[in-house]
Parts: sequence; C-alpha cells; structure tokens
Amino acid sequence: MTHPPRHEPESPRDLVGIGIGPSNLSLAALAHPLAELDAVFYEQRPGFDWHPGLLIDGATIQVPFLADLVTLVDPSSPWSFLSYLRTRDRLFPFYFAERFHIQRAEYDAYCRWVAEALPGLRFRHQVDAVRWNPDRDVFEVDHTQLDADGEAEALGRTYTRNIVLGVGTVPYVPDPLRPLVDTPGVPVVHAADYLDHRDAVLAAGHVTVVGSGQSGAEVFLDLLRHRPAGREKLHWIGRTEAFAPMEYSKLGLEHFTPDYTRYFHALTEPVRDRLVSTQWQLHKGIDAGTLAAIHDELYRRTLHGGWPDAVLIPGVRVRTAGRIATTKIELHLEHLQQNSRSRLTTDAVVLATGYRERPLARLLAGLDPYVRRDSSERPRIDQDFRIMLDPSVTGSVYVQNAELHSHGVGAPDLGLAAWRSATILNAVTGKESYTLPSRTAFTSFGLEDPADRVPSARQPKRLTPLVDGL
Repeated sequence: MTHPPRHEPESPRDLVGIGIGPSNLSLAALAHPLAELDAVFYEQRPGFDWHPGLLIDGATIQVPFLADLVTLVDPSSPWSFLSYLRTRDRLFPFYFAERFHIQRAEYDAYCRWVAEALPGLRFRHQVDAVRWNPDRDVFEVDHTQLDADGEAEALGRTYTRNIVLGVGTVPYVPDPLRPLVDTPGVPVVHAADYLDHRDAVLAAGHVTVVGSGQSGAEVFLDLLRHRPAGREKLHWIGRTEAFAPMEYSKLGLEHFTPDYTRYFHALTEPVRDRLVSTQWQLHKGIDAGTLAAIHDELYRRTLHGGWPDAVLIPGVRVRTAGRIATTKIELHLEHLQQNSRSRLTTDAVVLATGYRERPLARLLAGLDPYVRRDSSERPRIDQDFRIMLDPSVTGSVYVQNAELHSHGVGAPDLGLAAWRSATILNAVTGKESYTLPSRTAFTSFGLEDPADRVPSARQPKRLTPLVDGL
C-alpha cells in the first residue's frame, strides 16, 4: 500500500538529476564539492548497475582510465579512478600492470564505489512526472519510492529550478527479430542480458550472434573460447560491410573532443543528420585488440588440421525470423552486396544489435507545450546541453547522452562525460565553477583562423622595437 505524497521542503532545490548512470554519476561527483549547490539524484534501480550482462571476463572499456567520472575536468577530485585504487591499496599493482584501458568489471566496481559514497543519490526512486509550475517558477518532480521488491512504498514531490536527464539508453531489437525475444524454450537474448543467459546459450547446439559491433565481437569471442575445437557451431553475422576496426588514430580520436562537439553543434540540422549516419566507425567499430583475439583463437584451432566450425559473414541483414517446431529458429538472410538470400537454422540467438536513446516523451509529457523542436520533432538542445524551452519557463532542463542529433558522436562517449557535466554545472551555477579548456584538438574542423582558438595566454608575445638612445 502506498502512503500519501511526501513533500520535500518547500524551498526548491537547485538541481534534480533523473537517472544515475555514468553521466549523472559524473555530474553528482563534480557537484559534490560545490557547497552552494543543493542537488539530489533519483534512480529507480536499487543501486548502480552498468551493463551487467556485458561484464565478460577480460572485456575492456574503449576509453583510457583517465576518462573516469571526473579526472579530465578535475584531476585532484577525491572521486577519480586513481583515488579509488588508493582506497583499495591497488595503486602499485595498477602502476606495474601498465594498463591504459581497464576492464569493464573494474570500471563498474569504481562507479559503484563512487555511488555508494556520494550523498544526495536516491536509489529505488522512480520519477513519474515532471511539470512546470508557473506560479512558483519551479519544476515539480513527482516520484515513487520503491521497496526491496520494486513495489511502490511512498509517493513524493520535489521542487527544483533545474533538471538534468541522464536516463541512459535501452537495448534495441530490430523489427524482424522482435517476435523471437519472448519465444519460450528457445534462447533469444539481447547482448545486454548475455551473462544472465550465458549457460543456456553455451548449451545450445548451434548459436548465432547478430551484430557486428564491439558487443557482438565480445560475445562471439567468449562463445568461441568455450566451445569445443572442431565443434564450435557458431555463426556471426552483421549488416556492416566488414567486421571493421574502430577508428582509433590519434587525430581520429579528436572527434571526441569539446572542439569537435562545438563545431558539430554549429552545423545545420541536415548536415548533422547526414554526418551521424556516416560516422559509425568512430563509435560502433570493433576494438582492434578484440579482432586480433578472435583471429588468434580461430587460428589456434587450425594447428592440428581442419578449420573451426565457425562462420563469420558481414554485409548480411535478417529479413524475417520465425520458430521451427519448439526448439529451433530460422533466420531469413539477405546479403546486401550479392543481392542473394538464404536461410539459417539455429538453436540460440544473441542480439548484439546495440542501444537507442531512451524515449523522453513520457517523462517530459508535462513539459511538451514548452519544448522547442527541430524538423524531426526532436528537442532542440543548446550548446550547454539545455533543452530549448518557451521563454516563459525560467528553469532549465539539461540532457546527458540524449543529444546525438545535436552534439554528435561524442554524446555517449565516456571521455566527454566530465566535460559535459562541468559545462552543465557552470550553466546551473551561473559562474565558472570549473575552468574548462578553450582548445582541445589540433584539428581545426572548420574554415576559421586557428589562431583565434588559441588561449590568449598562449599567444606569442610581441616585441617592442628598440629605439636609439634607450
């Protein structure tokens, strides 16, 4: 039974964060030392949980450890990854390990450490509605406190001047495969839930992995390592023209800098939309180390003659899919270059088909009349990650990892999380709470004078001509 609504103090908070993933956890960590800022963060899950189904042994995150929650903005923060290692007496082992890219499980453990220590985080709190109260010039955030079983325990309402949405993404399943997800008796799982169903997938006679990105590669490699040589019975298929490596050259990585984000935001909407669709290899390719590990494992299985029973086919899409009897699945495939079609019978499917931004329509329904939208009905988002609202709304709603259409490929990148959080906090506090770099890339992405982008302190000094007699 739920209790009557519980109202927090009448004075509005400065900031309410909705969702506690890496983005809003970064914001909370950087907000913590700002004593003048009254902030609270709500999350419906019982605790921090970062892609638990993909914490495969040995899998690493694709950004260096410096891309933690705070370091690229405040290296002295007590919430840095190095501070976490110090509290665990692991600084020297990490130093000798010489790891620039840490394991996913270690990144998850680090974030859990921050989430358990930071005040102002309210887990088991489901946000139900957001409204603007024009009489008080504040937002109303209605939420439900959940018990240990996920059932409603109490209702509450918080007033705030600013909101930051960090509700994350949701697993994406293509239309042809949606009917299979709930198929009883046949393991069809999204990669997001892979570890929860790993034993059932490994026990299947034949397994198909759909998706040619990093998750698909990691799942395929894990399955390959745990299937008997010569009897692997694996298929790995994907739509991309190749199992392509992620763009990881040093200049290529400059697409994940504040400089590029600002450049992208200033482009016209049609140009931005066209760019996003062509830049998939910047953030959807496969780590070269993972590709090498897959090839090494396949090669190792040829040492005594024969080839592994593993089929890797890029450039293939699933047209339709259906059950055969009660224990098998038939995938109808189309090769995009050959314009040929085929059928594949399998006993289990892992859908490494990625994620999509979580829809904001339900959460922002109460603000819908105030939201300014682009030609595709997406919220317009300004340079400071603020949804553009009607001028009558004096408060601000910011977004994290929901601005791919306006800010480009860096939107979901962990390496920009601290900078984005600091940008938002500077806007919320109305001052330079964090000093941010004015230049972050050697590349000039537009036809502007690079000298104009160099901080004044770095400009060469002009010498005063000497005068005779002085």
